[in-house]
Amino acid sequence: MSERLSALASQEFPEQPQENAQLDYVVETDGVRKSILNLGVLITTSAIAHKTVATGEGLRHAVVGQASSLTITTKDKDGELVRSGSASLQAQLTAPDGGRAEAEVLDNKNGTYELVYTPRQEGDFLLSILLYGQPIKGSPFRTKALKACDVPPSPDDVKRRVKSPSSGHIRQKAVRRPSSMYGTGKKKENPIEDELIFRVGSRGREKGEFTNLQGISTSSSGRIVVADSNNQCVQVFSNEGQFRLRFGVRGRSPGQLQRPTGVTVDMNGDIIIADYDNRWVSIFSPEGKFKTKIGAGRLMGPKGVAVDRNGHIIVVDNKACCVFIFQSNGKLVTKFGSRGTAERQFAGPHFVAVNNKNEIVVTDFHNHSVKVYSADGEFLFKFGSHGEGNGQFNAPTGVAVDSNGNIIVADWGNSRIQVFDSSGSFLSYINTLADPLYGPQGLALTSDGHVVVADSGNHCFKAYRYLQ
Repeated sequence: MSERLSALASQEFPEQPQENAQLDYVVETDGVRKSILNLGVLITTSAIAHKTVATGEGLRHAVVGQASSLTITTKDKDGELVRSGSASLQAQLTAPDGGRAEAEVLDNKNGTYELVYTPRQEGDFLLSILLYGQPIKGSPFRTKALKACDVPPSPDDVKRRVKSPSSGHIRQKAVRRPSSMYGTGKKKENPIEDELIFRVGSRGREKGEFTNLQGISTSSSGRIVVADSNNQCVQVFSNEGQFRLRFGVRGRSPGQLQRPTGVTVDMNGDIIIADYDNRWVSIFSPEGKFKTKIGAGRLMGPKGVAVDRNGHIIVVDNKACCVFIFQSNGKLVTKFGSRGTAERQFAGPHFVAVNNKNEIVVTDFHNHSVKVYSADGEFLFKFGSHGEGNGQFNAPTGVAVDSNGNIIVADWGNSRIQVFDSSGSFLSYINTLADPLYGPQGLALTSDGHVVVADSGNHCFKAYRYLQ
């Protein structure tokens, strides 16, 4: 024990701390600055309120307890469509008793917005829509809410395979929509609402009467030209619907029409007619005198016809599922298309229009879409799918393009007319509820800015105001 204690006593132990007392904090700000910069981005849009418009049934009426919707399309100071979302939109519904309810706004991220509201009582409501705190065009809107039991029922849709209206006897016709209880004939309080201007015709064989009219066209001289298919003639009217001329009535005269379908007017005023049963295209003078025919021996079932800015005649062959482009003298420039579902294929294509870029717009009936091609037939894009929603089709037929490039399409199976922008984005419907369409076919724009449509199931044509 003594030895052990002596050894421990002689051992040296440290008497100083082995660590210093220094403790400091250095602020590093560079990383924080970078994080702040990544917290978000600035978002802006060129949409302005007084050019922005709203369309849809929800502007006019709704059913108590059921969601009603409408579409808001934002535009910039020049009236051009805004193609980006994130605009600040607020909507408020004021009930008859002064109570207020919020409406939900859904951003489609393409410059359009869906507004959905559900009225809780019947009566006249005031719908206010503000863009960045300013009322959009036509706001506030007056809308009427009715009880469900007061709304006329729609007929049950019988779902069958869609039979092309190009055949002589249509087995299945388009859905007949019920007459609108809102079409009073009075001046509408909503200035955006589209309205029927006039209708011309009824079933028959006399002047101003039709049996299964199909194509319709207009001229810069203020004429409306109608292909009266089953009466084997063409009838011409003024922009106001006054009868002017009829030619091709049954007989054996030169250029006798068998089943005229598509019709267009060229820059000289000549009337160009696709004759489905004769399998060629006939050309008549503005006075209805036969001049020549083109495409004989090449065409199987011409349906739609249009003229481009170069004077070329574009023909949609419904049976062959392709598009022919001819010079005015009948020489073939090119053709494209075959039967199928691909980009350069069709299934029963119907009508055709040409926009201000000389692009070719074709309705693909059984593929339920609209396809757009260059002047040389190169595929550019398509839009539409089978259905009843916004931008969907049940067998599209007539097509026209306005001066702004908007594409107007007759939705045959859904008995309605839809309006799209130049890229195929849905904009609105043309309101036809006051006098419902029944299987619309040809479409055209008059020189005074109205839409005319061949209402084949009702054996008449109609002119509508529409929003450009």
